[in-house]
Amino acid sequence: MVGAVMIIWFIAIILLKFTDPTDIAMLRRWEALSYFGAAFAPVFSVYVALAFTAGVDKFPKQYLFLIIVPVITNIMVWTNPLHHLFYRHFSLSIEDIEFGPFFYVHAVYVVICLVVSTIIIINFAINSRNTLYFKQAILFSVGNIIPIVVNFMAISGLFNLSIAATPLAFAGTIICHGLAIYWLHFLDIKPIAMIQVLNQITDCYLITGADGLIIGYNEPFMDVIGRQHGIRENSRLKDCLKDEDVEYKTVIYNLLTSMESCRVTNSSISFEQAINQQDNETWRKLYYIVEINPLIIDEIISGFIAIFKDVSKLRESMQRLQDSQVRLMEQERLASLGQMVGGLAHNLKTPIMSIAGSSAAMNNLVEEASISIGDADVTAEDYQEIYDEMRGWLQKIRDACSYMSDIITAVKGQAGNMDSSEYVDFSLEDTLKRVSLLLRHELQGGRCKLVKEILIPGVTARDILIHGDINNLVQVVNNLVSNAVFAQLPDRKHEILFSVTMDGENLLIAVKDWGTGIKPEIKNKLFRQMITSKGNKGTGLGVYISNAVIRGKFGGDILMEDNPEGGSIFTIRIPLENVKVKQTHSFGDSEMHDEF
Repeated sequence: MVGAVMIIWFIAIILLKFTDPTDIAMLRRWEALSYFGAAFAPVFSVYVALAFTAGVDKFPKQYLFLIIVPVITNIMVWTNPLHHLFYRHFSLSIEDIEFGPFFYVHAVYVVICLVVSTIIIINFAINSRNTLYFKQAILFSVGNIIPIVVNFMAISGLFNLSIAATPLAFAGTIICHGLAIYWLHFLDIKPIAMIQVLNQITDCYLITGADGLIIGYNEPFMDVIGRQHGIRENSRLKDCLKDEDVEYKTVIYNLLTSMESCRVTNSSISFEQAINQQDNETWRKLYYIVEINPLIIDEIISGFIAIFKDVSKLRESMQRLQDSQVRLMEQERLASLGQMVGGLAHNLKTPIMSIAGSSAAMNNLVEEASISIGDADVTAEDYQEIYDEMRGWLQKIRDACSYMSDIITAVKGQAGNMDSSEYVDFSLEDTLKRVSLLLRHELQGGRCKLVKEILIPGVTARDILIHGDINNLVQVVNNLVSNAVFAQLPDRKHEILFSVTMDGENLLIAVKDWGTGIKPEIKNKLFRQMITSKGNKGTGLGVYISNAVIRGKFGGDILMEDNPEGGSIFTIRIPLENVKVKQTHSFGDSEMHDEF
């Protein structure tokens, strides 16, 4: 709009120049035409200043009334011969012209508009503390001051100026504003009170044009990133890219690639960036969440805003929380191992006695074979019988060793550190085998049976493969089964049902007992805090940590419900994306039962 009225203004000046000086009527028309620019340009200058500082979207609508005076001015100029309120005597010579009272109203109004727009821009530049905005404000203000000065000299009569002097003075305005627009990118991207808002919601920010030209940033950005990478206003971001940036994918490389992705997808891009910052003579690592947002004007990407949010303290807090959780898991694992120690001696005693007995029998057979050498009554068949017996005792020794090896493997896995988790595919059958080995003594002590029930047609526990660390799942199942053994009542069913099914989204592993159940006041806090119904015999860690393990290691959770027949049902839900099922058996819709 400013450009349009200025063009009309200059056309009117040219027509005045080439019109016969004696044709007063035509000169009046061209002079009146020039006031489209003379009257409206100063008001539009105020609008530009408001749009730049407040944003078009938040443009104060009440300022639209400022257009009333320019409209009245044009009406006055075009109808002047009827009332002479604008010119009492019209002339192209400033010495011969005689102004009417309304002309001075117009002149004062023009000066007020130019001064107000200048104040708005300069105040914004000072408050923003941004070098680029300050340069833009200087050029904008100089462009406004030039016509004010010329207009004052023309009206005061200090200089013999033509009536076209004031319109021509706006040529200086066009030059200054043009430099601000094309050199300093004035009005290139709307700030929308950008400095104040961005400084409040971000720790650092960077603004670039669509072509990567650096438009602006704040001082914290320069402290953390800008100075060490040679970033400056009106330079291009790609010019700050160095060879090591490409090799190590530092912040400049990530900014450029993210902006390109943002341009292609026409959406925001977020990533985490580690930045090394020098503090005196030491270096420290800071972590930022960087969000690249496209600046879209009229459905065209006109630039980008990179917003940096410092998450270093949050990351440290999360690390401390994770470390605390790991320590809790380790404590629970050690507590669980402590409960196993009593049964471990019993579990190993039986195979050791079996090996000792088999060894003694083997020794007797060796002695018998040795004594019989050279005895004519001992036939080859007799030696073959001795060898068969020896093979039988050797097989018993192998079975006992295998059993001991399984126990040691299970205990060793549970004694491992939580941080050393190995994510592989393991079968549910192996999980149950380890649980039965580790809890065999506890199950016998509680006179309980662990019953397996697979409710997936055509599938056995060996066919169900879970991706993760088997030791983590064994720890959770051990805890649930151990709690079920503790909750048994003398007159109830002494079975612990291990049931497996699917619901379309999750693999469901349920541990069902017929014990004492869980009180409502404990049930409501079960997964939210460490609480136990075992009194001084429990730590309260088990179920709470078990739920954390399933969430953190398998992406699932644990649910609890009452057993309608008395007792509790704890269900482990593992998303099917972490489960593979091989259907290699066909049993129709029948259920498969097994006892340990």
